[in-house]
Amino acid sequence: MTRPPDLSPFPDPQRAWAYRPASPLRGAPDGPLAGLTFSVKDLFGVPGWPLQASTRAPVPQVGESVLVRRLLNLGASALGKTHLHEVALGITGLNGYEGTEHPFLPGHAPGGSSSGAAVTVALSQVDFALGTDTGGSIRVPAAWCGVVGYKPTKGHPAWSTDGVLPLSPTCDHAGPLARDVGTVVRVHEALTGEAVPVQDWAGLRVGLWLPEDWVTDEVREAVEVFASGLEARGAILSAVTLPEMLGAYTPIVLSEAAEVHREALRLSEPGFLPFTLASLRQGEALGAEEVAAAHARREGYRAQVDALFGTCDVLLAPAVPTPPPPLG
Repeated sequence: MTRPPDLSPFPDPQRAWAYRPASPLRGAPDGPLAGLTFSVKDLFGVPGWPLQASTRAPVPQVGESVLVRRLLNLGASALGKTHLHEVALGITGLNGYEGTEHPFLPGHAPGGSSSGAAVTVALSQVDFALGTDTGGSIRVPAAWCGVVGYKPTKGHPAWSTDGVLPLSPTCDHAGPLARDVGTVVRVHEALTGEAVPVQDWAGLRVGLWLPEDWVTDEVREAVEVFASGLEARGAILSAVTLPEMLGAYTPIVLSEAAEVHREALRLSEPGFLPFTLASLRQGEALGAEEVAAAHARREGYRAQVDALFGTCDVLLAPAVPTPPPPLG
């Protein structure tokens, strides 16, 4: 018999929660996810719940999230909304509501932009969390908080971004965070209606991306230990290289983010934090030719990555270059 979810209140010294209703949204009692609870990053539209994107600036409102509705219909219960790095434009957890702290290291960054999502999972306040990932926003907080983050394929029908306030529509993904891979698999299987096949590591070609000048000794050691474990399971490892891609990523994301928040940017005092406002103004100032050139560079990088997967089956790389840094 599936146990009912524990919906009791809990303290929030990390400032992970943006909104907790008096009563959660209970999932269908007979669904495959019945008994599981989840938190919702405050970019997803939920009827009756506010959407603020962890900023004091006005933000566009969106319709109901297709993904949240699907999860409720599948039996999971939504406990509330979580804070994020302001409007998802950053990776530390800084926002207009004092920011979110690491679940186990007071005074340290939890990662972002899905900061509250990672914290609520790490503290076992929910079974899984909904986040978004544009340039690391699920993977970075998952790595720094010691949980699992999954960034699905762009446009995956099971992980809809309909009803989600975008940061960069051509780069945004929706996805889950959980304390273990098994929970991610359970949610993914419920959403797709298909079993995730078991994959043996024996004979798989693993490309290891571990640049000398990007990671600390602790991160390097952690990746190398994990790689050795894959070799022990029969994987075939080889070193790979990838180009620096921020020259394409940054103009695309900033220009699209400025378009999303164009109404707020028309105000003399929009209400964004200084760094966020400066980044949005930078995106606003980009010319059409500069943005088009960035899109062209992205297509070139896509071709390079596609070619790389002709020589390896899996890429193994550090999600973050350092352990969780102190706030500020």
